[in-house]
Amino acid sequence: MSFNLKPVDTVESISREDFKKNYLDKKKPLIIKGLTKDWPAREKWTTDYFKEIAGDIEVKLVDNSKADPTKVINAFIATMKFGEYLDLIKREPTQLRIFFFNLFKHRPELINDVKVPKELMGGFIESMPAMFFGGSSAFTFLHYDIDLPHLFHTHFGGRKHIILFDYKWKKRLYCVPNTTYALEDYDVANPDFEKFPALKGVEGYEVFLEHGDTLFMPTGMWHWMRYVDGSFSLSLRAWDRSITRKMESVWSLFMHGAVDSAIKIVFRERYAIWREKLAFKIAEKELKKGRPKN
Repeated sequence: MSFNLKPVDTVESISREDFKKNYLDKKKPLIIKGLTKDWPAREKWTTDYFKEIAGDIEVKLVDNSKADPTKVINAFIATMKFGEYLDLIKREPTQLRIFFFNLFKHRPELINDVKVPKELMGGFIESMPAMFFGGSSAFTFLHYDIDLPHLFHTHFGGRKHIILFDYKWKKRLYCVPNTTYALEDYDVANPDFEKFPALKGVEGYEVFLEHGDTLFMPTGMWHWMRYVDGSFSLSLRAWDRSITRKMESVWSLFMHGAVDSAIKIVFRERYAIWREKLAFKIAEKELKKGRPKN
């Protein structure tokens, strides 16, 4: 059993006008296979290359474990030399992954290997290019980004399996109250509809990215990602031009970041248990309403 998933539109290239009209304005995902065709990174970036130029950097690692309710989300479980980690994901399956890694801070020259797609839209946060690395047993929990950016997610060195949902399905996905992530107790790739009935009928998208492919994910889009191969990705972030959306971004950072962390510190496991129960109640109530509106 699975969600009602459909493929994401795929193009080799696209004009600014078509992109805006059919994807940006409609908040619809898109795969652009040729966006990186003239990026030096497309041929240059490999695990061997990164090991050569940055292998001695100490990196923080996370795995597939359910988040500790008393700690911040994505709290690291171990550290390792970057080069050793790259050897590991090439050599064997592992759950270990590197989350939101600013390799450019350590090796600023790498930014010359990337061409920010300003021809498609404005608002890029050029100071925040983020990289993500994972072994072939690693996956990310289902979530949307706390600051509500548009994302251009480019994959390198292998394949990545991605499942996406529009923001409107938030409550049916058992979103944990005061957070931007869903309950981690169900398998997104194979959900248990008996235990989590609100998931049945939820519509989404399914993507398999290959080397050099770029996935556009509009603001607020939920995403779950699994590394099919030991590989890595680059995310470029851009603000939505709407003033309202920018205000929502600030509010989300405050409520889902600072406020949630403060409550978690004070109430710890009691808070975690309470909000997981509330996620079920909200999802069941939303299920009775039927299909959410846009």
